[in-house]
Amino acid sequence: MDAKSANWQDRAHFFAASAQIMRRILIDLARAHDARKRGGAAGRIDHSTAINLDEIPASGRSSELLALDEALTRLEQMDGRKAKVIELRFFGGLSVEEAAEVLKVSPQTVMRDWRLARVWLARELRG
Repeated sequence: MDAKSANWQDRAHFFAASAQIMRRILIDLARAHDARKRGGAAGRIDHSTAINLDEIPASGRSSELLALDEALTRLEQMDGRKAKVIELRFFGGLSVEEAAEVLKVSPQTVMRDWRLARVWLARELRG
């Protein structure tokens, strides 16, 4: 992306774009790693109730990151805001308050979306 020619609307727009770019970079790296190691086969993460996003490192467990990306894409189709909360907090590293500012909602809404999205993702990833 050519950052010099980007037309940032505001701070929130910058953070949202940054989180999305980070997600794409990490997923591309995971795909490349998986292609070299296992021919691109993506596995599933097994969690009991809610996915612990802190347990999925950006590197070293590429198949789990790819499975997360696939599930997150499905969540985007159902509930874009919940998916955006995950993207901003996990891939963008934003706090609850920062994500609330980006999404123009209350921190309580972000926490509710965060909890519900994690449970939904865990169910999807158990597949």
